[in-house]
Amino acid sequence: MVSPTFDHPILRLLRKCKTFNTFKQVHAQMIATGLILHTYPISRILLVSSSLATLSYTLTIYNRAPNPSIFLCNTLISCLTQKDQVKIALSFYDQIHYNPQLKPNNYTYPSLFKALGAHQCFKHGRALHSHVLKFLYPPYDNFIQASLLNFYSKCGRVDIARYFFDQIREPDLATWNSILSAYSSHLNENTSSSFEVLDLFSQMQKSLVVPNEVTLVALITACAELGALSQGTWAHVYILKNKLRLNHFIGTALITLYANCGCLKFAQQLFDLLPNRDVFCFNAMIRALAIHGHGHEALDLFEVMNKDGFPPDDVTISAVICACSHVGLVDEGRRYFESMVSIYGLEPKLEHYCCLVDLLGRSGLIKEAKEVISAMPLKPNAILWRSLLGAARVHGDLEMGEAALRKVVELEPEGSGNYVLLSNMYSCMKRWDDAKRIRHLMKDQGIDKTPGSSLVEVDGAMHEFLIGDKNHPRVEDIYSKLEEMNGKLQEFGYRARTRDVLFDIEEEEKEDALSYHSERLALAFALIATDSGAPIRIIKNLRVCVDCHFSTKVLTLIYKREIIVRDRTRFHHFQNGTCSCKDYW
Repeated sequence: MVSPTFDHPILRLLRKCKTFNTFKQVHAQMIATGLILHTYPISRILLVSSSLATLSYTLTIYNRAPNPSIFLCNTLISCLTQKDQVKIALSFYDQIHYNPQLKPNNYTYPSLFKALGAHQCFKHGRALHSHVLKFLYPPYDNFIQASLLNFYSKCGRVDIARYFFDQIREPDLATWNSILSAYSSHLNENTSSSFEVLDLFSQMQKSLVVPNEVTLVALITACAELGALSQGTWAHVYILKNKLRLNHFIGTALITLYANCGCLKFAQQLFDLLPNRDVFCFNAMIRALAIHGHGHEALDLFEVMNKDGFPPDDVTISAVICACSHVGLVDEGRRYFESMVSIYGLEPKLEHYCCLVDLLGRSGLIKEAKEVISAMPLKPNAILWRSLLGAARVHGDLEMGEAALRKVVELEPEGSGNYVLLSNMYSCMKRWDDAKRIRHLMKDQGIDKTPGSSLVEVDGAMHEFLIGDKNHPRVEDIYSKLEEMNGKLQEFGYRARTRDVLFDIEEEEKEDALSYHSERLALAFALIATDSGAPIRIIKNLRVCVDCHFSTKVLTLIYKREIIVRDRTRFHHFQNGTCSCKDYW
């Protein structure tokens, strides 16, 4: 038989409260009838008060409760965290330990971990974790494990989050989504996180847990980062077949997927079909157009966004300046940067200054780029100085390059790319002693060069190649194809652009070094493993070098194939001997 305090008519009225006035009237009835003296009704009114009443009102309800149990304490902590009163919730939690009648249980901690994770309070959360170990006894229930998983993932500690995920027996949908989202929010760090998402999703399918929209956003985001078109397309088809809602989160993820896989037309079609667009959808599409070199179209879409009543945010402006940068629209880029404050009331952040410096540097305005860094109100970071270093290298400004490198090394002493840029610059000018000095400096400080790697998708599987890689199962076929490619290139009159090779070696050896770049190996494999009419899509972790860029243009003429390469900053659509970047990258 149900207790009258659990299904009382007044509690049914309490659930229907929408305003503070009606809430107070129901509270008065609870006092008049004595219902307020029972634990369960008090917990219900505390929960409703968290959304309708003031903080002081909620605390007063609790303070008048006779002999509050740990159940009521947990309810109040949950209410306080829902009101974003984390400090008060922690203070109240501390008071529990001074009451000998109260002892924390499994329901005390999850809401605290959720609040601390939302604010990325790692230090406090770790201390609270020690309390779990002290006051609770293993095995911990799934609720505790899941809350710890969420906390550590929100604080960027995916490794610890994964440990707790592995402790959970039979994870539910929310838990699967938590770990998938944890990995998908850290995809830029390395490709292993993306592969981990795909592997976890495969395990989830085997567990018969049915994915929802949140799951698929994480999956599509990982596919977008990898350029895994087959898996991403499968996710899109799954959404359509199962009639899941194509909300703006999924829409944005799919636009990014198709853009990152070189399928700009698909991204555009999807954007046009979205029933409800928001700023995120516009940002994704503007960025897609920008990285594919369609700067003018990106700016046109930005104007449409304004006309449709969507005010731009920080990400929008970054994408717009990036669009200007990729097609050399210097004056327009300056104007959009200045409009942040004058028109949109946005304060420029470091990433906006980075975009502006990149815009100026790419166009050879290195002195002006340096002046922007010197005059900016924020402290320049390593990315800004590295952008200036890259520009100085491209345009042969050795003095500026050395000055930029000193700043970069000061801020990021272990970054290999910075030393490599300057060493490249010395090599281009045949200053071999200086280039060797930089390499010796790297060796003395234990700094290793980031290896170039390229990914290519064949029959739904991702194949990764490093420079000079000989670990692929079809290595003999790949190197045989590579010899064929080199022979046909020479017949076509191609001469290797050896100025980017770091070492003081003979020209013939430099040509051999260029032949084994990761993207050249990936291309050789794709030529032997894919249908002759299909576009070849390659993803590279570094900027495409001058020689690979030129040779790829020639190879499209030789093999009559469209080759799409995504490097660190943009897309290159190679077709009929030309590239979409118009040799500006």
